[in-house]
Amino acid sequence: MGLALMFIVLALLLIGGAPVAVALGASSLVYLLIEGLPPVTMLHNMVNGINSFTLLAVPFFIMAGHLMNTGGITQRIFTFARAMVGWLPGGLGHVNVGASVIFAGMSGAAVADAGGLGNIEIKAMRDAGYDTDFAVGITAASSTIGPIIPPSLPLVLYGVIASVSIGQLFAAGLIPGLLMAVALMIMVAWYAKRRNYPRDGAFSVRTLGVAGKDAFLPLLTPAIIIGGIATGVFTPTEAAVAAVAYALFLGAVVYRTLSWRHLLRVTMDTIETTAAILLIVGTAAIFAWILTANQSAQHVASFVLSFTDNPYLILLMMMLLVLVVGCFMETIAAITILVPVLLPVATTIGVDPVHLGIIVVLNLMIGLLTPPVGMVLYVLSRVSGVRFEDCVRATLPFLVPLLAVLLLLVFVPELSLWLPTLLYR
Repeated sequence: MGLALMFIVLALLLIGGAPVAVALGASSLVYLLIEGLPPVTMLHNMVNGINSFTLLAVPFFIMAGHLMNTGGITQRIFTFARAMVGWLPGGLGHVNVGASVIFAGMSGAAVADAGGLGNIEIKAMRDAGYDTDFAVGITAASSTIGPIIPPSLPLVLYGVIASVSIGQLFAAGLIPGLLMAVALMIMVAWYAKRRNYPRDGAFSVRTLGVAGKDAFLPLLTPAIIIGGIATGVFTPTEAAVAAVAYALFLGAVVYRTLSWRHLLRVTMDTIETTAAILLIVGTAAIFAWILTANQSAQHVASFVLSFTDNPYLILLMMMLLVLVVGCFMETIAAITILVPVLLPVATTIGVDPVHLGIIVVLNLMIGLLTPPVGMVLYVLSRVSGVRFEDCVRATLPFLVPLLAVLLLLVFVPELSLWLPTLLYR
């Protein structure tokens, strides 16, 4: 009775527009009161839920992304990507994807990519005569590469909840992220041929060299982060601190574009974003504890396995569930709620937790491009001046290559497991 009422309260609050943290916390409190458990249980579980050394990476990766955006680094990345792939048909569309791949190795957040690079990319494409729907669509789709290629905030949180190595998750995301980039570039080439989009000038070794020299230090960021983790110089959490230190060095010392006023704004934005994320994680912890106490995961596993024992069919059912949830719920909340339920089902049918993490996060990234939540769409609507409804329509065609990559990863797990097996197992 208490569990059913908890889900009813959660659904009503979410439908009513309540913040996710409030909905999770209030519904959990209702369960505790009905079952006669002391409310202090909620506080204990919330504190335990965020009392993790690994979660220290969250504010530092968020701050690193903000520093990249305010320190003039995103413009250098865009210029380098332009010199590297702008000569292809539909040049600025390829530049859009290439810049997102590079920025993915620095921020690890789709919203940071959309908010930072998105403004530069959409303006450049409009000025070059590209259709607004194409500019918005490819910018939205390419931003989802950020949380797949390491470092990645969603993968850090998944690793904490699923007790999976963050290093292995980061290694597992590299090939899928590159596959996403290739799929999107194929889509750009199709659009370029259909709409006769131009090349962004001829390829020039000299231009590439100048742009590469200007962007050399920012381009070292992924090498520092990934290389440091792979060689054991520092942990993923310490890598986040290194990313912040390096971004501060570039913005304040090398380029001198980071003023005290900018640093204060970055700090306050980081505090605000981190507080919101950790509040969701904390309230989701008590929600997950209640589900665990009621053996909900085992019941779900038994229910699913009663239909079929085909692992691929079960994975597809799970991905459909994640996709639907991702349309209505923010990524962090979806991970904290779904993973404790899905992980036991996945391990029962022999799915590697690392593989599950990659396809769940990619699935939720697709959810960022779909209404009604669609955080990336809201950000791009703000930076581009395009109505939210038009952003949705512009993005729909670009869901096709992303869904194709998701299905490929579901049926060919070696694409995500080969690198972590090579490096860690």
